Amino acid sequence: MATSTPRPRGPAPNGVLIVDKPRGPTSHDVVARVRRALSTRHVGHAGTLDPMATGVLVVAVGEGTKLVPWLTADDKAYETTVRLGIETDTLDAEGAETSRVPVPDELTDALRARAPSPLLDAAIAAERARTAQVPPAFSAIRIGGQRAHELARAGRLEVDLPARPVEVRALDVLGGRAGDGVELDLRIASAKGYFVRSLARDLARGLGTVGHLTALRRVRSGAFVIADAIALDAVRPEALMSVADAAARALPVTVLDEAGARAVSFGQRVAPEQMTSPHPRASAWLDQASRLVAIGECGPDGWGRVLRGFPTPTA
Repeated sequence: MATSTPRPRGPAPNGVLIVDKPRGPTSHDVVARVRRALSTRHVGHAGTLDPMATGVLVVAVGEGTKLVPWLTADDKAYETTVRLGIETDTLDAEGAETSRVPVPDELTDALRARAPSPLLDAAIAAERARTAQVPPAFSAIRIGGQRAHELARAGRLEVDLPARPVEVRALDVLGGRAGDGVELDLRIASAKGYFVRSLARDLARGLGTVGHLTALRRVRSGAFVIADAIALDAVRPEALMSVADAAARALPVTVLDEAGARAVSFGQRVAPEQMTSPHPRASAWLDQASRLVAIGECGPDGWGRVLRGFPTPTA
């Protein structure tokens, strides 16, 4: 009986992909597609996007998955459309309608006349100053070991989730319409942990009505912007950004001399004189050949310690 000869396999892929997630699939679905396209199971993502959302999804592959804790900690920027007057249980267009409240005439008149609205200005100012936010019931936050969205769908989430600290970097109105419905187009930049769906709810309440998202597009995740992104169908090994390049783009860079790189390989601390441009926070430690040897940081004494090592220097 003839037997087939196994096809030779190349080296395991390593790096980071910037994917322009389409509307529909979950972030987990995107990871599954990348696994199939690159024939590897070692794939993760940095920062979930809802199924309705599109835009920048940072996907880490192989050794790149070691960078995820630092990639997820970065600020994000979004462009979104808020539909006023209608609220849904998920706070986006994929949910079931739960309430309708008329939009104040002052706002609709101002939008039709393309005139300033003191009411809108005040509501936007309040959201720019927001420091605590109640997450949506339909979210991935865990409550007693279960996801909030699982409890919400089962009808067992009976109270609002507790407010969490948030930081708004910028919030601007890009435009608005008052015709067959009232909509606002917004751009927001925020720190990790901010929910744009909650913005729709809170901004609408500040305007004296209710609201939900009809569109959401992430245009930046840390150092990676929508111009870097590729279509999901275009995922190929050659589209991978190297682990070293991704780390150097996302983090400050410290260069180690030969002795410093050798110390890292033995799990030792790195002396101040063995580093160029040391940083007190997490930084990409490169050797003199620009290969990534570790993510590290420097203490008050000037000595560096490894936060995550790369035993084989990664280009």
